[in-house]
Amino acid sequence: MPKVNDFTLKIATVNGTGSASANALLMKSIFRMGVPVMGKNYFPSNIQGLPTWYEIRVTDPGHLTRAGQVHFMVAMNAETFAKDQAELAPGGYLFYDSTWPRHREITRDDITVIGVPLAEMINHHFVEPRTRILMKNVAYVGALAALLDLDLDIIEQLLKETFGEKKAKLVEPNMEAVHIGYDYAKKHYDCPLPLHVKKADMTKGHVIVDGNTTAALGAMLAGANVAAWYPITPSTSVMDAFTSFCAKHRHDEDGTPQYKIIQAEDELAACGMVLGAGWMGARAFTATSGPGISLMNEFVSFGYYTEIPAVIFDIQRVGPSTGMPTRTQQSDINECAYAGHGDTRHICLYPADPREAFDFSIKSFDLAERFQTPVFMVSDLDIGMNEWMVPELKWDESYQPDRGKVLSAEDLDKLEGRYGRYQDPDRDGIPQRTLPGVHPKGAYFTRGSGHSEHATYTEDAAEYQRVLDRLRRKFDTAKDHIPAPYIDYARSKPVKAGIISLGSCDLAVKEARHNLKGKGTEFDYCRIRAFPFTDHIRRFIDEHDTIFVIEQNRDAQLKCMLQAELDADAKKLVSILHYNGLPIASMHIESTITDYCQEAEAC
Repeated sequence: MPKVNDFTLKIATVNGTGSASANALLMKSIFRMGVPVMGKNYFPSNIQGLPTWYEIRVTDPGHLTRAGQVHFMVAMNAETFAKDQAELAPGGYLFYDSTWPRHREITRDDITVIGVPLAEMINHHFVEPRTRILMKNVAYVGALAALLDLDLDIIEQLLKETFGEKKAKLVEPNMEAVHIGYDYAKKHYDCPLPLHVKKADMTKGHVIVDGNTTAALGAMLAGANVAAWYPITPSTSVMDAFTSFCAKHRHDEDGTPQYKIIQAEDELAACGMVLGAGWMGARAFTATSGPGISLMNEFVSFGYYTEIPAVIFDIQRVGPSTGMPTRTQQSDINECAYAGHGDTRHICLYPADPREAFDFSIKSFDLAERFQTPVFMVSDLDIGMNEWMVPELKWDESYQPDRGKVLSAEDLDKLEGRYGRYQDPDRDGIPQRTLPGVHPKGAYFTRGSGHSEHATYTEDAAEYQRVLDRLRRKFDTAKDHIPAPYIDYARSKPVKAGIISLGSCDLAVKEARHNLKGKGTEFDYCRIRAFPFTDHIRRFIDEHDTIFVIEQNRDAQLKCMLQAELDADAKKLVSILHYNGLPIASMHIESTITDYCQEAEAC
């Protein structure tokens, strides 16, 4: 049951009405009151006019994921009013703009209805039509502030920070709108409601941030100095943030920019530019989504075979094809792992939240240069575009980029015999690399056609196969350098069942484990953080009779890879799949596991 500091609020509005700012104001107000909070924005791909929702979970237990129930619905969209009303949990609250005669549409008697004439009051107070639309949203923030006991001083401070000195004059009319809603709710309802927010002290040391911003910050701090891209939702904000960070921090003392950002004519060209820069010794990256990865395949394959460092941020969205560009999914797992033609395998990192997106962004550049290959950081829309409450980011001031095996002019001077670009002197599969123009002895021809260990053209069967076998050996060496899986064993007793998942499923899995433990059933947990899969994962599977594999796609891509890469016993792998475009909810995992166990017990 919902209670103080533990409930879910959902706001249904129309896209293009400015509600996103009002909803973010609500979420940040709760965060500033010291209460853990989650915010998810479900918006349409069209610019204006379609339904949009913003879900806020207030959670002093710290479950920063979708629970799967809504306890307070702000139903501002006539088109979705019936659907929004139906989504409310029994005993919940339905808030609506009573300017309009919706009472006949209210069909439930197990909820509490709260009507506030927002449009009527705002139209009476403000004259300009666009201002009326925007201020109506701010007015529901005020009404909710009264009903949920939010701190008006915090709301005013957030407005001041939002508008800054240049737009300071906008604070006053916004606060007028806040008070219009606040005063009405105070006068006509018992405030606060039994379900409300109480100040706490649980958000110190945390920030509210999205994963595309942290990934971009990580790229800048890792020393990325070339970026090429083609706009695509939901990855565009990676480049927006990187551009902003570089504009502030990446200049010489005389103001000369120390970076280059290029908007290419398409994704394939962007990938080619990144590989060209990587070949020259720059730290280069691109950001895209599933359709962009498809278009980049030709160059990704080239980068793999010619062994050129590159980082590709894939912010996954719903496919196939154009799919639903503004909804989340984990449907590029296979595509990224094996992108290209011929035998290709790529290092992939799977962050679980914006903090890990920051860490893995930096790690991606080091891995790309250490292993001289394209590296994918596989995030998703939920991590990338939604604002998460995460621990403050930590930056190691002593960080030194790992440039890998790069021969200097001095190294080449000392080199006896002929330089072999694709030889493997250390038997770890990683060749020694040279940069153009450093030394004539390090010159070689980079080609995507068959080549020998000395980078000469070949169609010789043995020479070709030696290079292919070394590339596989290099991929296996990466297992010792990628982030290890996060593994958490049940503490009270050994258990026979475990859970494997990855990426943004993490918090939902953790809450489901917590709830199932409360009901007397415990599960071990392994979160895969990178590909290639390591022996840690193989051992985890071997230790259990049943493994629930939880992922957000239809075709069980992770499960299939576990079978293909680790020869995992298919009989013990049980898929829990979620692929409707919304972030996975803990309730879905909990109920599916419970149903499976009850059915298995009955057999």
